[in-house]
Amino acid sequence: MAIEVNGADVAAPDDPRVSLLDLLRDHLHLTGTKVGCNQGACGACTVLVDGARVLSCLTLAVQADGRTVTTIEGLDPHPLQAAFVAHDGLQCGYCTPGQICAAVAMLDEVRAGVPSYVTEDLSADPVALSREEIRERMSGNLCRCGAHNGIIDAIAEVAA
Repeated sequence: MAIEVNGADVAAPDDPRVSLLDLLRDHLHLTGTKVGCNQGACGACTVLVDGARVLSCLTLAVQADGRTVTTIEGLDPHPLQAAFVAHDGLQCGYCTPGQICAAVAMLDEVRAGVPSYVTEDLSADPVALSREEIRERMSGNLCRCGAHNGIIDAIAEVAA
């Protein structure tokens, strides 16, 4: 089997201990996916696996065998990228690829009617995407520069 990464088939690594993050960065040279905490706490390494957000530092590459992986390079161009720039949703930019990948999946979750911890009306279709709702859904992705307001504004614009 193979892993489809941004539309191209890639052989799964021979070593089953290789993380998806290391496969992407070190073997495929897709450096848009960042190494943050390497513990799953910051979200900098977020990619999409079959459309769902995944922390690539905590995922073994062999777990993606037969699946589709999309990195920030595979999203280009995406409306969220332009919105992040327009709303100053980045400063140093280190967390931005993970933020954008997470936001893409989060918007798909909202469209599918998946509630969050702060969703007030669980029967609402669609889920109302307030600033609080966006913050809760993006809480696994940290920005150390403090660009959170711009990130929320960018996501809200694209969601509308």
